[in-house]
Amino acid sequence: MDERKETGGDPGQGGAGGAPPPPFRAAVEALRGARLRPQIEVDSAPAPKRLAPYAYALEATVVDGEQDLADGRLVLLHDPAGHDAWRGAFRLVTLVRAELEPEMAADPLLPDVCWSWLTGALAARGLTCGEPSGTVTRASSHYFGGLSARPAASQIEIRASWTPREGLGGVPDAAAHLVAWSDLLAQVAGLPPAAPGDASVVTLPQRRGPQSR
Repeated sequence: MDERKETGGDPGQGGAGGAPPPPFRAAVEALRGARLRPQIEVDSAPAPKRLAPYAYALEATVVDGEQDLADGRLVLLHDPAGHDAWRGAFRLVTLVRAELEPEMAADPLLPDVCWSWLTGALAARGLTCGEPSGTVTRASSHYFGGLSARPAASQIEIRASWTPREGLGGVPDAAAHLVAWSDLLAQVAGLPPAAPGDASVVTLPQRRGPQSR
């Protein structure tokens, strides 16, 4: 992750102006220094400007050679004054997407399973979080006429946010949350189990074949 492109500009750009406060700077540096599985490519991205005084964003893609298996976005928000809805000064917001076989997308238990992948990834890393919320969305596309040769496609999308527990100096363990999030990406992508010492990765059966980049 050290070779990530820094395309997001000032990590404190979120609308507050001035230098980012030390807790936020420390959390961003932890994100930049985290080490992830080699199949997960991460780049910084433009941060949203209206969600919090300070924000930092990352985008990730799970790759297998020249093929993309899943992608996602993780945003770290910080309000030094605290936020009533967050019940804290930090908030993590995520979007994760992957394509699935239509048969699996039709499984009525799939949304519950996908949500459990997120909560399980955090728990497996020993992380606690507050005020979790989110949605799991299934979408299917069927093609007709001139496009009828294309196979039906289904996608799963997980949108979620949670408040990380703040540690010494009011700084959350942002790196651990990023690693847990990467575990979720790996699960959605259907990667094989992680190497010994890492949190286990549950493979996704019957997922759609990888997409060309």
